[in-house]
Amino acid sequence: MQDPFECTPTDHQHCISSALARAESLCRQQQVRLTPMRRRVLELVWQHHRPVGAYALLEQLQQQGRAAPPTVYRALDFLQSQGLIHRLESLNAFIGCAQPHRPHQGQFLICQSCQSLAEITDDGIERAIDAGARTAGFTPSNQMVEIMGTCASCRQQGATDV
Repeated sequence: MQDPFECTPTDHQHCISSALARAESLCRQQQVRLTPMRRRVLELVWQHHRPVGAYALLEQLQQQGRAAPPTVYRALDFLQSQGLIHRLESLNAFIGCAQPHRPHQGQFLICQSCQSLAEITDDGIERAIDAGARTAGFTPSNQMVEIMGTCASCRQQGATDV
């Protein structure tokens, strides 16, 4: 099994292209517009392949002379509402959704050392949270599980540094 945290440069460009193609297709199906600004914000989110904050995106767009804060926030809100990106509460950052075609709740493994991230989709986790919530008389509207830890690459580097 490939390391979910690993992305080679050739795979990286493929990830971006695939994400943009999926976004265009989903937006057509939903009859919503993927404007040039929304598309560019999504592309920048995927270029990082790590959680990226709104301010970092704004800075990149401003360097290209193309953005004001409300424009970036509206684009992020749209992308999130369409399931194309996830907002990571603990980091106040965004990451591209690997499975926007499939309604799901987010489960993320976040490396505390290098900030790399892997999205996993485990229906068992969703069911366990739903069951626990029902037992407590609670109705969840959204599940976002963020698990902090250390990726295999950082663990190996730590082992060699000792």
